[in-house]
Amino acid sequence: MEKKDYRVLLYYHYVDIEDPESFAASHLTFCKELGLKGRILIAHEGINGTVSGTVEQTNAYMEAMRNDERFADIVFKVDEHEGHAFKKMHVRPRKELVTLRLEEEEDVNPQELTGEYLSPKEWYEAMQREDTVVVDARNDYEYDLGHFRGAIRPDIETFRELPEWVRKNKHLIKGKKVLMYCTGGIRCEKFTGWMIKEGFEDVAQLHGGIVTYGKDPEVQGELWDGQCYVFDERISVPVNQKEHVVVGVDYFDGQPCERYVNCANPECNKQILCSEENEHKYMRGCTHECRVHPRNMYVKEHNLTNEEVQTRLEALGETLETQEA
Repeated sequence: MEKKDYRVLLYYHYVDIEDPESFAASHLTFCKELGLKGRILIAHEGINGTVSGTVEQTNAYMEAMRNDERFADIVFKVDEHEGHAFKKMHVRPRKELVTLRLEEEEDVNPQELTGEYLSPKEWYEAMQREDTVVVDARNDYEYDLGHFRGAIRPDIETFRELPEWVRKNKHLIKGKKVLMYCTGGIRCEKFTGWMIKEGFEDVAQLHGGIVTYGKDPEVQGELWDGQCYVFDERISVPVNQKEHVVVGVDYFDGQPCERYVNCANPECNKQILCSEENEHKYMRGCTHECRVHPRNMYVKEHNLTNEEVQTRLEALGETLETQEA
C-alpha cells in the first residue's frame, strides 16, 4: 500500500494545566509555526485534540509534546491521509474537555477514578459474555453511522444528556458488567468514573476507544458494524477489517447509506444520512419547513430560482407557500 504524505493525530491527556488560557494561546502559535491544522481544547483537566499535517510536521509535534513532562505519556492515534483534514488551526480554552456539566460534587477526576481498562482482545471477549451489557457513550448520530454489534443506543443528542439517561434506564444495566466505549476513549475515561460514583460496581471501558480497536492486529475491528464517525473533514473512518456491514440508513428512503450531510437550513443544521440523489431531490432540507426556508443554503449554492424550487417541491407533493408567507 502506498504511503500517504499527510497524517491525522487523535489524542487526549488528562493532566493538570494551571493556566489554560495562556497555554492555549502559546500552543496555537506553536501549531501554526509547524503548519498543523486542527482543533484542540485546553482545560484545567488536560488536553483533547485532533490535528493534521505532513509526516514531518506531525512527528515534530509528537516529539515536542512528549518532551513536555506533563505530556510524556500521551498516546497518539495516527491515521494516514491524503491531505489536511481541517481548514484552519484552532486551540481554545474550555471549562471541560468533554461537556458533561456536572455539579461540583458530582464531577469526576479521571486521574483519580475511572473504569477498568480493557484491551481490544479483552473487550472482544467480554462483549460476547452473557453477563455484560455494552453501552455506546457517543451521540445518536455517531451510533447511527456505526456501532458495536448489540450495543445499547442511548436516546441522546449530546454527551451531557448521558447521566440523565443512565439514571432513567438503570434497569437495563444494573447487575451487569457494564462495557462503555467512545471514539478515542476520552469520554469513557470520565464517564466510567461517574458510573462508579453512581453505584455501578463493575464498569469497564475500551482502552483507546474504537479507533484503537480497529487498528488492533489481532481483533481487526471484528464485531463492529458500519463506520466510525470522526470530527473532521473525513466524517468517517473504517473499523472492521474483516467484513463491512452497513448499518446507516438514508433519512429519506431508509436505504443503506453512510453519507452524512447537514440540513441546508442553517437554523436547523441537523446531520442526516443521505444519498447524493436524495440530497438534490429534497434540496438537502430535512423537513418541508427547512426546504422552503428563506436561507436554505442548497438553494443558494445551486442558484435555484423560485420556479425551479417550486418544480422540485411539486415533485414531492409540496408547495412554496411557506417560503412566501
